[in-house]
Amino acid sequence: MFQIALERPEEAAAVESLLDRAFGPGRLAKTSYRLREGVFPLVELCFTLRVDGTLRGAIRYWPVSIAARIPALLLGPLAVAPEDKGKGYGVALMRHSLAEAARLRHERVILVGDPEYYARFGFERRFTERLELPGPVEPHRFLGLELSPGAFHGVAGPVGPARRKAA
Repeated sequence: MFQIALERPEEAAAVESLLDRAFGPGRLAKTSYRLREGVFPLVELCFTLRVDGTLRGAIRYWPVSIAARIPALLLGPLAVAPEDKGKGYGVALMRHSLAEAARLRHERVILVGDPEYYARFGFERRFTERLELPGPVEPHRFLGLELSPGAFHGVAGPVGPARRKAA
């Protein structure tokens, strides 16, 4: 049996190690990481999954804005220990975190990821067709989800970080 809980500050190094194992050394060069530079993740939407007390998965969300005025969430990374792929841990983290994001009244979520995987949660390319990321990305992997019906209606423009770290 697994347990999902909010990520604690003292778990940051273990989560980073898990991310390195799941995605490899080139993960920080990806376009989606440009949106995370100098920004804190939303602690109320960062979760870990543990099995018998051992970290096996993690998910984080980041605040972004579209056209410098429309708030959105950037989902990612979602990581599961490589040896635990296929056990449903990623699905459990997705369902739990999206339910919490909706409960907290967030309206829209974007991500760059595998369309076949994320389609099961309602993510679609049509929501991001009029959005621009700050770097290269395969267009079919840039997906969005409406947590509130119609949340992407009329939304267009560049995606950027929403909040900067305090100096």
